[in-house]
Formats: sequence, structure tokens, C-alpha cells
Amino acid sequence: MSEYFLGIDSGTQSTKALIVDGRTGEVVGRGSVPYDLIPGLAPGHCEQHPRTWVDATVGAVRKALSESGVKPEAVAGIGVSGQQHGFVPLDREGRVIRPAKLWCDTATAAQCDRIMAAVGGPRRTFELLGNLVLPGFTASKILWLKENEPEAFRRLHTVLLPHDYLNYWLTGEKVMEYGDASGTALMDVRSRRWSEPVVSAIDDDLAGKLPPLRPSAEPCGRLNGPAAEALGLRPGTLVAAGGGDNMMAAIGTGNVSPGVVTASLGTSGTIFACCDKPVTDERGEIAAFCDSTGRWLPLLCTMNVTIATELTRQLLGLDTARLDELACQVKPGCDGLLLLPYFSG
Repeated sequence: MSEYFLGIDSGTQSTKALIVDGRTGEVVGRGSVPYDLIPGLAPGHCEQHPRTWVDATVGAVRKALSESGVKPEAVAGIGVSGQQHGFVPLDREGRVIRPAKLWCDTATAAQCDRIMAAVGGPRRTFELLGNLVLPGFTASKILWLKENEPEAFRRLHTVLLPHDYLNYWLTGEKVMEYGDASGTALMDVRSRRWSEPVVSAIDDDLAGKLPPLRPSAEPCGRLNGPAAEALGLRPGTLVAAGGGDNMMAAIGTGNVSPGVVTASLGTSGTIFACCDKPVTDERGEIAAFCDSTGRWLPLLCTMNVTIATELTRQLLGLDTARLDELACQVKPGCDGLLLLPYFSG
């Protein structure tokens, strides 16, 4: 019997699922469920409830399974990628305390400045992390919770990122992968270890609330009974640690050795490459991330780039389906730029 693998990508605007034939690499089933941000928040605040991602995951996976016709017992493994930097706070019982503040939430700029000042300023921060503490990263969102919602912060027991939370829902295991963790501004990207001075600058007890780190290729756990029933899959199916969306996009485009560059145009726009050594930028313009293969992923990011794919579509006189079809024909490893337009986020 053929083995199949399930890929889940939980983005800012939708969650997508693919069923892939393990022998041929052919995609045999697809599913997607869109959603939006929580409406009515103050300017700069961008939030979603993690339950939204879970519900969308169930819908997307069931659509993909239905299209593929693959039997649950034939699915041998699951991998999750997700939007980076979001802060999912869990209490001692593993319940979500409040909606997640997302990567695009810019309401925490003042907290970034306070964290860097507490460790000795931007230059010292850069020495400790290989990055600065920027509003898109996770660290300032944790301090924001402490300063603005102290009762919620007192209940905080575990810090997770969006794709970690989906892994937790799937398996009951709380872990974090090096690539995604490098975007928290809590980890020294050169050593792949939590930075004690930066973590303590936020709260003396925060270190005990950070999950263990592990490589992306290692298992996170196995599919638990409730998640298996919701998805229509077999309990005990292996779940990989997965990774952040950019780290997984690098692997998907063959960007796993120096010399390849990937551009991703979606809710954010990113350009990134693979390096055998850390590439750091004291100005903070290039994020010095780890990738998900044991290397590094220097990355340039800007917000609100979905319009670029729309302009490209209009200039070429194509509809969305045709442009997506052409993009899928780009082969990993080809010379030049690998362009991945994400129309649904």
C-alpha cells in the first residue's frame, strides 16, 4: 500500500492542506479554509483566536482527504508550517488565555524599546541575539501582556507560536522548533539557545514558560484521539516538529544550500536565502533566522504585499487560477528567483 503524507500550512488569511503521494511526490488532494483577523480592534492591534486555526485545519484536511480518496490508515505522517512570531499564551491546563497577537501586530513598539534598554541597548541586544527586538517578533508581545493584562499574564504557563499550538492540538506535546523559535527575539540564533539576559529582561520566571527546542526533522509526537476523530485520520499517526512558514517554504523551493534565493509574496513579502553560517545585520534590516535544516536563513521582510500578486496578474492579463498554475510549474533548484505567489495568505 502506498504511503501518503499530510502537509498543513496555517497562514494569516487561511489554512491550507495537501495530501502528497510518498512515492511520487504528486499532490493528490487539496483543501483550504479562509478566515480573517478579529474585527474592531484598535489601530496596530492584529489578533486571531487559535481556535480559528484549529477549525480551519479540520475543514482544510477533510477537504483534502475527500478530494484525494486516500484512506486514513494510508496517511503515514503529518507536518505543519505556520505564520511566524505570533504569541499563543496557555495556562497551566493548556487552555488559551487570550487571542494570539500576530506577527503584523505593531502595538508593541514601546515594549521593544524597553526590552533592549533593559539589556543594555540595541548594540548589546544584537550581541546577545544576533537580531534586534522588533515589533513583529514575539518577545515584545509577551511584555505587552505583562504590562497591559497583568491578570492574564499571571495565568501564563506556556509560550507557543502558531504552528506550535497546532502541533499541541494534534499531539498534546508542547515543543518549539529552532527555525520558528529564532523569530521570537528570545533566542541567540548563533548558538540556537534561549538568551537568558533577554528572557529575564521580560520576566524573571519566563524561562520556565518556554518549551523545549528540537530540530524540525524530529517528531513532535503522535496524533491523539480527539484530533484524529476531528480530522478523520488514524490515532497514532506521526507528527513532525514542522516549522515556520518561511523555513518550510525554503525547503519546498529547494532553498537548502547556498546560492538559491526565494521570494514569497503574500500577506507579508519575504526574500530569503540559505547560508552555512549565521548572517547578522546590526541595523535590523535583515533578520538573522535559523532555517529548518540546521543552517541559517537571512531574511528581508515587509508587510502587505498581496497587492503585488494582483498587479502581476493584471499586467499579464491572467486570472488567479492561471497565475497560480504557472507558479506551480516553477521547479525547485532552477537558476534564478523562485517566486511563490500566495493568493489566500
